[in-house]
Amino acid sequence: MKVKWDSCFKIGVTIFVLYLCIHYWPAVGNMLSMVLGAASPLFIGCIIAYLVNILMSLYERHYFPKKKSRRLRSTSRPVCMVLAFLTLAAIVIIMILLVVPELISCVSVIFSAVPDALKSIVDFISGLEFVPDNIQAFLTSIDWDAKINQFGSILLSGMGNVMDMVVGTATSMFNGVVTGFLGLIFSIYLLLGKDTLGRQYKRLTERYLKPGWNRKINYILSILNDSFHKYVVGQCTEAVILGVLCMIGMLILQLPYATMIGALIAVTALIPVAGAYIGGVVGTLMIFSVSPIKAVIFVVDLVILQQVEGNLIYPKVVGSSLGLPAIWVLAAVTVGGGVMGIAGMLLGVPVASALYRILKDDLNRGTAKQQTVAKS
Repeated sequence: MKVKWDSCFKIGVTIFVLYLCIHYWPAVGNMLSMVLGAASPLFIGCIIAYLVNILMSLYERHYFPKKKSRRLRSTSRPVCMVLAFLTLAAIVIIMILLVVPELISCVSVIFSAVPDALKSIVDFISGLEFVPDNIQAFLTSIDWDAKINQFGSILLSGMGNVMDMVVGTATSMFNGVVTGFLGLIFSIYLLLGKDTLGRQYKRLTERYLKPGWNRKINYILSILNDSFHKYVVGQCTEAVILGVLCMIGMLILQLPYATMIGALIAVTALIPVAGAYIGGVVGTLMIFSVSPIKAVIFVVDLVILQQVEGNLIYPKVVGSSLGLPAIWVLAAVTVGGGVMGIAGMLLGVPVASALYRILKDDLNRGTAKQQTVAKS
């Protein structure tokens, strides 16, 4: 076999680079983290652009679909982009106005009701015959209002230097605002020039990649895009349906905080499988501050609604569009949540769906080849 020196040179360079990365890994890791931190606005901008593009594409399909005027064609992209951003901003503002005020009032009600609840528990324990008299006298003599205030002051004093905390929080918020603003600006440039970027990507891949690799990469990217698009649309639709049904059920049962808890359930339902239960825990605590009996009724209502959602709504809206069996949805949520937390729960299902489709297509192609060989 003839040895090609250019191949040997490439292998040698690759091995040398790997050796440097392994030997100087702390410095390489610090450099990579610094680069990724500096590029975080670009990543955020790409995520914003991808999500907004789903809604913007919907508006573009209905923005004078039979337009012939050049002026109308030139205004289609910016007008639809502005409409998409305004729609998302309106949804976020409505959710905040529905959830935050009620949540603040509920927390204040819970803290104000804690002393009376503790006194009721102490009175109940004191009425039990098997509790010793000294313990009853000790529990009765406690000033629970003062203890709760003392606990609050200890909690606040244990936070360290208040000035340092304020400065650190303000710095983090400022950095977050700047990063989010830069990401938003970058997403606007991406959305306005997505057609140009698509043509440039096509020219680059056709020029520097072999045709076989180019086809494989485009195939994988198309499946990933299709899986994420269907997942985002289906999950948002399912969350809205679940939130509306929860609100209607609470209004029929005359439970408090119906609108607020319905909106909260819709937001948390964006997390697959476990999202609605997270919102349900908060809703149960809020209703419990008003009436424990109504809190039990809400739990029963939410369990029934979750059964309807899991067996009817989710398979029709999300499951059928993704083509991913329920067992793999649960596995993707569990593994993704364990690796990356809530972000892993959100990303696990579409990534698992894409891998499932790639593996399924490969198996089908292999089976087709075997059948062709058998027939010949």
